[in-house]
Amino acid sequence: MINKIQTKLYFLLLSIFIILIDQFTKYLMFNNYKIFINKDFLLFRLDFVKNYGAAFNIFSGSRIFLSFISIIFSILLIYLILRRNTLNILYLYSYSFILGGTIGNGMDRILRGFVVDFINLNIINFPVFNIADVSINIGFIFLIYNIFKNKG
Repeated sequence: MINKIQTKLYFLLLSIFIILIDQFTKYLMFNNYKIFINKDFLLFRLDFVKNYGAAFNIFSGSRIFLSFISIIFSILLIYLILRRNTLNILYLYSYSFILGGTIGNGMDRILRGFVVDFINLNIINFPVFNIADVSINIGFIFLIYNIFKNKG
């Protein structure tokens, strides 16, 4: 029983770690964007974008709706991590990564009214994104992989 509790705690702490990294990087960009803007790295450069919507700027200007969705999904993901019969580690990783990203972007929407995006890919034309977005996408990749792995 203690091992299951430690496992669930580990995955909640993983989400908190992701939130902290996301919020720290956004804090750096928000408060020092003049220093960091247009810093070019091999595969990406740093920009500063205020995103008032969700992915690809959909639902732009729908702060209350998107904040509500973030809260609902966060509660659902916490439930999925804590429920008794979740033993599949890959599902737990996917829920944790998605939870960390959802709360990270949700905090921006609720506290600032927009999400801070700052990673701009050099290799393809793609919307500017942040650590929370990366975390959500990693979580979805784990989730899709696990779904297909268990079907076969």
